[in-house]
Amino acid sequence: MSMAAAQSLSAGGPSAGADTDSPVMLSARGLRKEFGGFVAVNNVDLDVRHAQVHAMIGPNGAGKTTVFNLLTKFLQPTSGSIRLLDHDITRTDPAKVARMGLVRSFQISAVFPHLSVLDNVRVALQRPNGLATQCWLPMRSLNRLNERAMQLLESVGLQDKRNEPAADLSYGRKRVLEIATTLALEPKVLLLDEPMAGMGHEDVHVVAEIIREVASQRAVLMVEHNLKVVADLCHQVTVLQRGEILTSGDYRTVSQDERVRVAYMGTEDD
Repeated sequence: MSMAAAQSLSAGGPSAGADTDSPVMLSARGLRKEFGGFVAVNNVDLDVRHAQVHAMIGPNGAGKTTVFNLLTKFLQPTSGSIRLLDHDITRTDPAKVARMGLVRSFQISAVFPHLSVLDNVRVALQRPNGLATQCWLPMRSLNRLNERAMQLLESVGLQDKRNEPAADLSYGRKRVLEIATTLALEPKVLLLDEPMAGMGHEDVHVVAEIIREVASQRAVLMVEHNLKVVADLCHQVTVLQRGEILTSGDYRTVSQDERVRVAYMGTEDD
């Protein structure tokens, strides 16, 4: 691991004063996933709270994305339970879970490249506004979505790009647009899978501030490899290794755990 990452493991962050009285919006207990004889995730417990950013970190292959897929029901758990807004969603299908308010992003940017930035957000707004299945309506019927679409673009700093094709945006700004489209679905819990991956320093700072603002009104769970971002942004951190929780707590506590340092930096004998 780089010296910057090593220094990040010693940094503090907002997590030092995390509010444990904030309501739990998404939880998992004893989560396990087997693929044949391979145990990818084992005995994972998780509480994601309102108005907090909760990070899942760990080396490659630790099981982070598998946990995301279990929580959002893209995968069914072998055992364990998942609750969203105090409702058991362990066997609920992904579409219903999304309608209940659990929305995720993916590692690969998912925007419509040939639509304008504004139209990307208008497309996302169709479902919560009851227009997703009304394909016979004229295009002008979407105009009533413009005000909300512009509000969302302003919230992520893309209002000046509203008429540009999404394909013309930089990679970082495409990820920002994706956050705007997920917010259009009015999530109560937002899952972000490596939102900073592949970004330059300037874009990382912009997206981190957007996530900070987004989390003031909802719960956010994110997978992130940039430990400086985790240190600066996240209230709680869960560290995974080989599909199991190595440790969990605020960043200061987690960063001082010798097992975490070994998992990220190895030992002198490695």
